[in-house]
Amino acid sequence: MNNHIWFDAIGWLGAAALLVAYAMVSSRKMEADSAPYQLLNIVGSLLLVANTIFYRAYPSSFVNLIWAGIAVFSITTRRRLSSR
Repeated sequence: MNNHIWFDAIGWLGAAALLVAYAMVSSRKMEADSAPYQLLNIVGSLLLVANTIFYRAYPSSFVNLIWAGIAVFSITTRRRLSSR
């Protein structure tokens, strides 16, 4: 199968994960500081990073790496606070 098809699929899955996360928080079915929300952000962002690096869209890669980093920071901060 053509690499473009694989990376397109990866990108669409990443976009879907981010949109699902946003929709769940917006509809109050998920809390913005919850681990599932942050995990959807991490997975979606990393899938989009793979897609945007493949297509050499480096500004989008950068934004999605930062997005994933924020989600990782949120999870680690939440765990640290809950273990006190």
